[in-house]
Amino acid sequence: MLLDTSVYLDVLQGRTPEVVDELLTYRLCHHSAVCLAELSHVFGRLDPAHPTTKSVLKAIADTIEDIPGHRLHAPDATAWGRAGMLAGLLFRLSHLPKGEGHERRFLNDALIFHQAGLLGATVLTGNVGDFDYLSQLVPSVRVIFYRPEPGLRPQD
Repeated sequence: MLLDTSVYLDVLQGRTPEVVDELLTYRLCHHSAVCLAELSHVFGRLDPAHPTTKSVLKAIADTIEDIPGHRLHAPDATAWGRAGMLAGLLFRLSHLPKGEGHERRFLNDALIFHQAGLLGATVLTGNVGDFDYLSQLVPSVRVIFYRPEPGLRPQD
């Protein structure tokens, strides 16, 4: 499996269903450098003076440190090229307004999606909306969807 960024965030917030927790425990997981960038983005974005910033950054740093280097993959030129076209198509078909960050979101999702296809992996994601459209446009890439659970549940 190749994890989408939504998986990391849902795990950290205790929002993953038990079946997803079991998949993460018993399946081989690959990680995308795209997700690494999306996760590490908060180190520059969060306000250092905010009272929760330190604990959030610690949780993200610990998560990043737990990613085995041999399971971390950067998209190659083929993935970038295919993802750019697919993200553009998805943006055009969605009729969303320009300049609100949708293009970047679609590009990141399309990169993860195509990376999974090139690795022969299945994407695991809680982002049903975007990845459902991607899987309809390119049905050869496998995706496992889940719906995040509301609220925080205690971590074991």
